[in-house]
Amino acid sequence: MRHLPEPFLALVDQLSRLPGLGPKSALRCALALLRWPEGETRRLGTNLLALRDSLRLCSRCNAVTDTDPCPICSDPSRAGDTLCLVVDWDSLLTLEDGAFYSGQFFILGGLLASREQSAPDSPELETLDARLAENEVREVILALGATVEADATASFLRNRLAARFPHIRITRLAQGIPLGGEVKFMDKETLRQSLRYRQDLE
Repeated sequence: MRHLPEPFLALVDQLSRLPGLGPKSALRCALALLRWPEGETRRLGTNLLALRDSLRLCSRCNAVTDTDPCPICSDPSRAGDTLCLVVDWDSLLTLEDGAFYSGQFFILGGLLASREQSAPDSPELETLDARLAENEVREVILALGATVEADATASFLRNRLAARFPHIRITRLAQGIPLGGEVKFMDKETLRQSLRYRQDLE
């Protein structure tokens, strides 16, 4: 690709950093963008700028939103005494799409292994501590999946929360989730049953 124009290579490099896109896929995407009508390409650029300008992370749950707090956190009909901890926004959307959980959420932003063991000092956990210090939450549900990294993260969180907030019940999804499974890839019925029959974390 050394003979390609520098602006094109810069675009391919940026696209290749997106999840699921390697260098070859990024090259195909860049070529497709060149074939788009100019108006469509400019509209994409405008939408990308608007994405950064109008969206932010919710200060209470870390979800992507255009209002702070987000619609879920500001919904008075949702139970404020249960807080479901998920790894990422995809997992939140999957649980929310099932319409069987009516409490609040909190996005951790990653598991211990993916953070290279930096979780104890993460700003997300500081935000979580502040949220729990409000003394409204009575139960924290760990909806992290059934991977080795999820188990390690669950163990870390259980110990941390039990030491800092001993009055809060800590549960995890029932083991209807297969070993190695991630919440965002589960079907709605499996998630519904896992949430309904969640277990205390001892």
